[in-house]
Amino acid sequence: MTDPVMDFDGLRAVVTGGASGIGLATATLLAARGAAVATIDLDDGVPEPLLGLKADVSDDARVRDAVEQAAERLGGIDVLVNNAGIGAQGDITANDDEQWHRVFDVNVVGMVRVTRAALPYLRESGSAAIVNTCSIAATAGLPNRALYSASKGAVLSLTLAMAADHVRDGIRVNCVNPGTADTPWVGRLLNQAADPAAERAALEARQPMGRLVSADEVAHAIAYLASPLSGSTTGTALAVDGGMQGLRLPAAGGRAQS
Repeated sequence: MTDPVMDFDGLRAVVTGGASGIGLATATLLAARGAAVATIDLDDGVPEPLLGLKADVSDDARVRDAVEQAAERLGGIDVLVNNAGIGAQGDITANDDEQWHRVFDVNVVGMVRVTRAALPYLRESGSAAIVNTCSIAATAGLPNRALYSASKGAVLSLTLAMAADHVRDGIRVNCVNPGTADTPWVGRLLNQAADPAAERAALEARQPMGRLVSADEVAHAIAYLASPLSGSTTGTALAVDGGMQGLRLPAAGGRAQS
């Protein structure tokens, strides 16, 4: 039996959207690997040893208060995982201006608010890392995801800009690009479909590995980027998408043509 990896021993981490799905999987993993972890979410009910704090990332005052509480309770902040986000479906005509503003406010400006509040603490850390949850939608054209894709494209660009701005502060900034993940949000979308089983099968089929990405798999990618062991990795987008972005496979039973 191998010893557990304790690369976060003594570090303090904050995970937004940490009460469920990828966020909860990430917070739990970081804690298991030695970190003291606070989550910031609309739901503050998280299992021990996690510290649950309640805030909406679209509310700057609440964000600042939650980050300050996290830093005070944990004794500082070394790792920030910007995972909170919301989805949207449809082509460019499907959502009105209010919804466009809402999704960008949460998915993009929400990351800005949390990072802005955490920066003073991250600058004091000797091993600071930020990981943003982006999406395969930032780098691949997906049908009926215009608004969501636009917001995640902004997250990808924001990640690169943050990495450049803060590398000399000793803060590494990277992002993960999950494919369709088996999370509560995706589950709710499937339940709204006319044929949930058929819709799930279609989502699984568009990923070359033939299945949805698990929250734990994304969590391990986030942990890799946040770990002090990845001290020379910054400005990177790590795909966790079952090969969806890079692979072009022939149809089942067919042969690839040159």
